[in-house]
Amino acid sequence: MVRLSRGVLFAVLLTGLAVQAQESSLKVKEGDAFPDIRLPATQIKEVSVKDFAGKKNVVVFFYPRASTPGCTKESCGFTDILAKFEMLDTVVLGASNDKVEAQVKFTEKEKLKMPLIADSENKLLKALGIENAKGTAAQRVTFVVNKEGKIAKIYNKVDPSKHPEEVLEFVKSMKK
Repeated sequence: MVRLSRGVLFAVLLTGLAVQAQESSLKVKEGDAFPDIRLPATQIKEVSVKDFAGKKNVVVFFYPRASTPGCTKESCGFTDILAKFEMLDTVVLGASNDKVEAQVKFTEKEKLKMPLIADSENKLLKALGIENAKGTAAQRVTFVVNKEGKIAKIYNKVDPSKHPEEVLEFVKSMKK
């Protein structure tokens, strides 16, 4: 039998509560309409998920900070398979609360092919409930929005190296 000291047990309980609080901070659920918030983006002047309603599915993957290792891995992973999403009538958008200038540098450096949303005032992050605990960055969460503008899937546990393929498999299942 393993015995934990009170300090270790307290730390484990606090960690569990923090994770639970983070997961329960979402202000939307599957089946809800994705918030209609227009924001600046790379490659296009401004974008809202509603722009694609009735025409395309939309994947919006949020990442904490442009040009960091996990965010780079995830963004490049989506770029690598972007054509497969396009064949499934699906637009992919990356998003963080970085300023447009940081998103442009990230796009150019990594040769990213999808628009990156710059939510520098945390409007969309707050509407979705995906700000980190300090309100300084996005949590790593992905939303798949169907052609009707409803959230079909929320991923709030993301492995940046495997996630793009995982999302692609879900989008494929939407065609059935």
